[in-house]
Amino acid sequence: MSLRKKLKDFIAPIEEDEVLELDEEESARISEYEQPQNKTLSKVNLDTKMVLFEPRSFDEAEEVAKHLKERRAAVVNLHRLPRDFAQRTIDFLTGVVFALDGSIQKIGHNVILCTPKSIGVHGKISLDGEDEE
Repeated sequence: MSLRKKLKDFIAPIEEDEVLELDEEESARISEYEQPQNKTLSKVNLDTKMVLFEPRSFDEAEEVAKHLKERRAAVVNLHRLPRDFAQRTIDFLTGVVFALDGSIQKIGHNVILCTPKSIGVHGKISLDGEDEE
């Protein structure tokens, strides 16, 4: 290292906010656990009209709401949630759908369909135990 570089590093050290580039060998040594997890909506194509969810906690209901705000329908399977969290999720999504002037309907046991105003739903699914007219 030259004297000029040492002096420069002493006077103006690298900021902590600067991102250091890793070469391919170093990035290969990073474990899968350390890899950044991107839970944004970028995983969904822009032309997608419906998204399927199987939440495992109430916190995942916010992700459903984000999709509804972006005018995507959501089918939510609540089978993996405890009963009280499933009811809480339904209550939250009902509020979201109401605010967006959309609709929510039960399409199966513990399965609901949430749609924004821009997506119409035609037809009705009769569930077991309902009387058919």
